[in-house]
Amino acid sequence: MSKLSRAQGSTLLYGKLQDEVVLGGIGGPTYDLYGAGDRNRNLYTWGSMGMISSMGLGLALARPDLRVIVLDGDGALLMNLGSLATIARKAPPNLVHIVWDDEAYETTGRQPTHTASGTDLAAIAAGAGIRQALTVTDTAGFSAALDRALQARGPWFIAAKVIQEKGTARPPRDPLFFKYRFIQAIGVR
Repeated sequence: MSKLSRAQGSTLLYGKLQDEVVLGGIGGPTYDLYGAGDRNRNLYTWGSMGMISSMGLGLALARPDLRVIVLDGDGALLMNLGSLATIARKAPPNLVHIVWDDEAYETTGRQPTHTASGTDLAAIAAGAGIRQALTVTDTAGFSAALDRALQARGPWFIAAKVIQEKGTARPPRDPLFFKYRFIQAIGVR
């Protein structure tokens, strides 16, 4: 049983992708998504901490033809826990919400988040009404959960307990380029 790192998890995810779209949350989730492999169906974000879950929900509802994967951080999600109740209420079957839980606010100096002292994000997601909510703690568990989430109806919530680390790579800071590339890749409906 090997501990999971966010970079390893991102690389594992990248290897399983077909035509899914992936939204990387602020900081580490975006950095490691880009580090795993850049593709037109990835959207990287730099601002709006806590809002990637809501962005993913909106896209999943607007585009039920797409499987939408959201990569979030524990600190960011803690800023927008209400999104879990809205995701549960709307229940988009095409949404997979992955939270990299390293129990720290990485970007601002690794201050501990509430998950470091017992807050259970999967339990909160389940309590909000997301039926497929689970926590994984190692590479094998993450791979198995990911296989299920990519095949079965959602919404899915996967809290992946990961080791603390810096992001592996940083995409060029050109949000307009990535925005329009992403829009072109998924097509306008």
